Amino acid sequence: EVQLVESGGGLVQPGGSLRLSCAASGFTFSSYAMVWVRQAPGKGLEWVSTIYADGGSTNYADSVKGRFTICRDNAKNTLYLQMNSLKPEDTAVYYCAKSLGYSGSFYYTREYDYWGQGTQVTVSS
Repeated sequence: EVQLVESGGGLVQPGGSLRLSCAASGFTFSSYAMVWVRQAPGKGLEWVSTIYADGGSTNYADSVKGRFTICRDNAKNTLYLQMNSLKPEDTAVYYCAKSLGYSGSFYYTREYDYWGQGTQVTVSS
């Protein structure tokens, strides 16, 4: 059974940092690109970042580029999202998702087949 379990969310002040983790199991983690997506209150899903299966390439939404860093540890079957210089508009539930392939941008939800339960990130003073 495929499982994705996010952790690391919480309340942080503007300008602060958080690191999200996504523990994966039930599939060959090192064979699939992984993504982070988020959903702000009252809004639709927004793709945040993608990392290729081997970690060799990453992509970011313009809204987070230069502030967020995606990485993965294939030995630990874990995906990460380091979020720095957080802004109130980053407030959202953050989800990790398994893509359908090894490499690619994977901007669209139809390209994911498994999701985690999400972790809440709130940026507020």
